[in-house]
Amino acid sequence: MTTAMSKREREAFLAEVRVGILSVPQPDRGPLTAPIWYSYEPGGDVLLLTGRDSRKGRLLAPGVRVSLCVQTETRPYKYVTVEGPVVAMDARDVERDLRPMAVRYLGREQGDQYADAAASATMDSVLVRIRPEHWLTVDYGKAEASTDDG
Repeated sequence: MTTAMSKREREAFLAEVRVGILSVPQPDRGPLTAPIWYSYEPGGDVLLLTGRDSRKGRLLAPGVRVSLCVQTETRPYKYVTVEGPVVAMDARDVERDLRPMAVRYLGREQGDQYADAAASATMDSVLVRIRPEHWLTVDYGKAEASTDDG
């Protein structure tokens, strides 16, 4: 039995709340790899927020190809990696972008507090859209399930 996820399984897994690991190419170095908050709706783009002047923000631009990996931390291990281009970088809007992301990761009360504090900060953030083109998936639970029958 294969451990690969179906399209529906991989999209549902990526849509769950997880911390992602983003890899961005850098000139004359290995890729910048950093944990990020992100959001994803099946069939859509991966969205993330970052400071325009942060290291990630300076490396990201439309056309840059990146990889994002999300995984479980407990058995049976699962992961999804997507690779694709940055298709847009727009100024972030607190209500449209930042507050929903903060609430997604922190819950309503703490998410609202985070968004309110970030809204008054001077950091210039951008909403980054990544188009998933290539997927790599593993669900080791499928392998364990196939050996449990014996």
